[in-house]
Amino acid sequence: MTHTQSTKTATPTAIYSLTIAPACVLRGQNALAQAGDAIARFGKRPLIVGGSNSLAAAKPYLQPILEGTGAGTGAPPLQFAEIAYGNDCSEVSLENLREAASNHQADFIIGVGGGKALDAAKLLAHQCKIAIVTIPTSAATCAAWTALSNIYSEQGAFQYDVTLARCPDLLILDYGLIQTAPQRTLVAGIGDAIAKWYEASVSSGHSEQTLIISAVQQARILRDILFQKSAAALKEPGSETWQEVTDATVLLAGVIGGIGGAGCRTVAAHAVHNGLTHLLASHGTLHGEKVAYGILVQLRLEEILQNNQLAATARQQLLKFYAEIGLPQTLDDLGLGDVSLTQLQRAAEIACHPNSDIHRLPFKVVPEQLMAAMVSTTAPVGELKIKN
Repeated sequence: MTHTQSTKTATPTAIYSLTIAPACVLRGQNALAQAGDAIARFGKRPLIVGGSNSLAAAKPYLQPILEGTGAGTGAPPLQFAEIAYGNDCSEVSLENLREAASNHQADFIIGVGGGKALDAAKLLAHQCKIAIVTIPTSAATCAAWTALSNIYSEQGAFQYDVTLARCPDLLILDYGLIQTAPQRTLVAGIGDAIAKWYEASVSSGHSEQTLIISAVQQARILRDILFQKSAAALKEPGSETWQEVTDATVLLAGVIGGIGGAGCRTVAAHAVHNGLTHLLASHGTLHGEKVAYGILVQLRLEEILQNNQLAATARQQLLKFYAEIGLPQTLDDLGLGDVSLTQLQRAAEIACHPNSDIHRLPFKVVPEQLMAAMVSTTAPVGELKIKN
């Protein structure tokens, strides 16, 4: 009787699949110079995928390893080929990359560059079922860490994302290489990373699942680190504080997505980013810059549709922080000050598509409401109330 009762009341446990972290992370001032053996264990014929600028910037760091002359390696030279990923991480560019990998008979991929280059390299390795080494050349995103790739059109408009089978096999974070990138890329990385808190706390803040609670709290810690250290880091590139902020944007931001998984998701900030990518005039700005602006839009929505005073306070706090480090606060700051009403409506409609992450907000949002929030990100608290 007891056995029957317990069988009836037992709740089956759903399979919970997580891709938490790269198999190995090498991090340091001269990490690449020490990575020869770690890279060589994946094979002998890597295809190096990156942006043309990133490949050029990384060449002095990578060349000794590829030629077998780097410190701490007794491995023979690698038979490598390199290819620029193209205009974007698009279906067309991926087709070209697969052909290059096949022609070279690549046995693993080395991704070098920013977010789109690393997304292309990761997805290529996933499709070819071979190992992937990621080497970020800036701290603009956590793409070097994650098991996710974003696909764009050839014109740079966001299309969809692809969940990968695993995180990279090896991530090499070389502070010296990262420091060669424009400072603007780190500022953008701060914008992208700080969004983790504002989105995860809305989408997952009420979860009772242990790992999701942990991810949300890590997002709060990430926000606090960035509030406390970003300004000082930007004043002293290469300093210990700068390295801590780089770790926060590239590594800790990745940890949060890894631990939280599909249950700890993006919300309106990234939805706004995705909509803006469909406007040609937005392509001069970086991913994290659009996302940072999107956080203000999300908070504005909470403020005007729910009369949420905490959101209003958070927005004012962010506006001060953005002014201090140089993140965009308005459409004008994104180079979209002259955008037409029709174009703005198009971006808003894409951001409010039925499958959009914006619908993880705890209230309904329609394009007209989103447009009102998009044009009032710096409004004084209490202005522009909209009825739900």
